[in-house]
Amino acid sequence: MEPLTWFGAYAGFFGTFLAAFATLAVLTGLCAMLLSLTGSSTRGSFSLFNGIAVVTLLLVSVGYIYNALSPTLSGGMELAVLGKILIGLIALGVFAAMLSLFMNNFFDDPAATMGFLFGLSLKLIGLTIAAWLGYTLLFAGAGFREQLAAMDPSTVPTGEDLAQQQRIATMQGRGILASIFMRFMPVWIALVVLFTASIVYKRKLGLYGKLFDNTIGIFGFGLVMFWVFTAAFNGFFDMIATHGPLEQLSGMKNKGPGTPLRDLSDGAYPFYLLGGDNLARDVFSRMVTGSVIVIMIAPLATLFAFMVGITLGLPAGYFSGPALRKGSLGMIGTAVIFTLATVAAGLGGGVSNFLMLGIILAVLFVLMFRASLDTVLSFLANLILAFPVILLFYLLVTPEIVETGLPQFMAVVLFIFPIVFAGVLISSRFQTDPAKNRFWLLVVLIPMAILYIVTISAPDSQINILGPLDFFNPAPGVLVVFVSVVFVNSPTVFRIVRGLALDIHSRDYVAAAQTRGEGPWYIMLWEILPNARGPLIVDFCLRIGYTTILLGTLGFFGLGLPPESPDWGSTINEGRKLLSIYAHPALPPAIALLSLVLGLNLLADGLREESLKD
Repeated sequence: MEPLTWFGAYAGFFGTFLAAFATLAVLTGLCAMLLSLTGSSTRGSFSLFNGIAVVTLLLVSVGYIYNALSPTLSGGMELAVLGKILIGLIALGVFAAMLSLFMNNFFDDPAATMGFLFGLSLKLIGLTIAAWLGYTLLFAGAGFREQLAAMDPSTVPTGEDLAQQQRIATMQGRGILASIFMRFMPVWIALVVLFTASIVYKRKLGLYGKLFDNTIGIFGFGLVMFWVFTAAFNGFFDMIATHGPLEQLSGMKNKGPGTPLRDLSDGAYPFYLLGGDNLARDVFSRMVTGSVIVIMIAPLATLFAFMVGITLGLPAGYFSGPALRKGSLGMIGTAVIFTLATVAAGLGGGVSNFLMLGIILAVLFVLMFRASLDTVLSFLANLILAFPVILLFYLLVTPEIVETGLPQFMAVVLFIFPIVFAGVLISSRFQTDPAKNRFWLLVVLIPMAILYIVTISAPDSQINILGPLDFFNPAPGVLVVFVSVVFVNSPTVFRIVRGLALDIHSRDYVAAAQTRGEGPWYIMLWEILPNARGPLIVDFCLRIGYTTILLGTLGFFGLGLPPESPDWGSTINEGRKLLSIYAHPALPPAIALLSLVLGLNLLADGLREESLKD
């Protein structure tokens, strides 16, 4: 069986498309340079330089890609040719400068003429790309016909062998890129449906709908949702990955992209689309499965961190006076939490930890009757932020720390905040309607409490509350990494929410709510928090990106998740060991990580621009 090529049977068409695209790009760059030189000379010089640089970078990049893929195409682009292109572009810039002088002398409005030609060339580039995509889509469904037509009729198989041969011929006709495109077909369909519905109803969708008026935001949102849908379809329906992430096949160690399987079983995918790694596992499948881990941990951990930061940051910025008052509900709750934390430390680490933590929390408890809540919480947040992030992660996920049960005890404290947040949110909203208040508290808090108990409980650990009744246990290492991310991100979110609450606390609508007799938690959650949504939404998107990078860093250093985990950081770390010899195992997860973080940052930029317009 022949290996797959990158472009399959339409490699020749790709070369034609590349030539047409390069020609139109040169014409567009020439028009842009001429258009810039018809205005101010200083501005025109800079625009001329930028135009030459952009066109040069574009053509040289395309040339290098074409040259790298030349073994699978009919010929390549040598470095000498690239040098000639560069010299030609420099000559093009000189020619543009001379031509602009001619146009300024003989045309009344050269800028209008060049503007028309520039717009026309851009439209031609768009039509060329649309034609290429359309041809690719049509070819992807019928790529095997050329392969079957070229076969000797006497060798054409029948029955099941014919179906398998047609499948292989189809993929060989499509090539690697088109085959990967077809594997992501459910994702493309979901994106089209989502974008169509969102654009049609964008005027009714608030800030989310306004995002579709922002080009940067749309592009970032598309990148993010691509990986979200990929994780969903692969995690729930197993529709995208071609092989198991841990499945090892004979003869596939460090094989290049498009290598066929040596022993093809019934129903098995016949190729490794992106090659095999040093343990003969499919790189494409591990990249796709790694998205499930990243999408599962990063947004949810960031959401939990926001729950902690909002629950503590709002009262820190709103209340004044001592943090605790004698006989208050806050004093009782704080005493219970500090007692549970001290007892948990004693159970997990012995008498020494019990005494040390007990003394620290007792002193803190006494100080809270004299210092303000803002002072106490800000001191604790700054204490955590004083540690370098990587060092703090390393301390939390090392096996010795994990064996003490510290991550579980931290989960006991941190995971209670979403329950507290939901309870306070509902109580403050329906405080004038006791019946509805009780109903929604029961409907929301009972499932959350059950999920809380089964999450913190685990067999053969320091906390095993449910025993055989425990129906939910995260994979080994996931809870440790999850708790670490929440713990590290919470202080930063706290400081952002605290600063916003201090600023908004003095606004007129807050004073109006106080005049109406609204309670403090109602004002914090339903007056202050909604008016702080713009910066918080932007920070949420950016923080997911930071968390994704942190997860990749942890996986790169072999911390947290098991070594065989297909998360992107671990996969990059495994692939880098032979990077100078076999680049294909490390590049796909690195590009996936880059694209997701880029999408999150672009989405945050788009949301920031739209939120500032409110």
